[in-house]
Amino acid sequence: MNNQENVTYFEARKWASFRIKESNDIDMYDVDFLLEKLFKMSAADLLIHYHTQMPVKQWRVFQDAIGQLLKGVPPQYVVGEADFYGLSLKVTPAVLIPRVETEELVDWILADNSDSKLKVLDIGTGSGAIAIALKHARPHWQVFASDISLPAIKVARQNAIANHTAIHFMVSDVFAAIDESFDVIVSNPPYIAKDEQSYMDASVIKSEPDLALYAKDQGLAIYKQIAADAESHLTSKGRLYLEIGFQQQSAVTEIFQAAMPDAQVIAKHDVSGHQRMIQVKK
Repeated sequence: MNNQENVTYFEARKWASFRIKESNDIDMYDVDFLLEKLFKMSAADLLIHYHTQMPVKQWRVFQDAIGQLLKGVPPQYVVGEADFYGLSLKVTPAVLIPRVETEELVDWILADNSDSKLKVLDIGTGSGAIAIALKHARPHWQVFASDISLPAIKVARQNAIANHTAIHFMVSDVFAAIDESFDVIVSNPPYIAKDEQSYMDASVIKSEPDLALYAKDQGLAIYKQIAADAESHLTSKGRLYLEIGFQQQSAVTEIFQAAMPDAQVIAKHDVSGHQRMIQVKK
């Protein structure tokens, strides 16, 4: 069919289903994601136009996109876009693709904190997902976001502008370039150990930035960096929120209990029951 120019959206989707059937890493959700994002169509639009002829240019773009999927490129990188907390974010290989599990970290922060004028810092912001979601939900918060990667900061700035959120961005290795104190600090840092690759999807290993994925010391290095200076960057009643790996709850808890012995450390699992989040409360 890929030599045929006159195909409907239904036929294009069916063609894609045959192309991906041998792949264990691609499903029809990915195919529909491409159709919706590439051609600005909702799921309802696709149903309505199933038997409408696809423009030749779109058909060629779609074939190329499926080819990229089959080469292991994540669908979000194929279209340059990801969904997070009801927002649309630009993503490039310079930033991690935001995960739905991280939305639960945003939920926790919003549930704990009112719309009063809090000062918030997102460390390792990447695409800006957490910072932008928080600012969008709490417009009165003063939100700062940092990353060690300048290319990531450039993507995050574009996303903040596109989502009409005023955020202060800075390049910093954790607290190295930051002198201020905050009511809320949040981070989804690199926390994967290199020997944990057997648990990861091949497309993540191949396509997503190592700088945003891996940390030394069995994935704990950045938590130790944060713990070393967190107390001096939190206000008197400040709170720190962290995403963690699925086997790191005990280790991260111990790191912060040792660094901040007077603080309360609270762990929280995600909806699937996996170790996912830590809160440190002064």
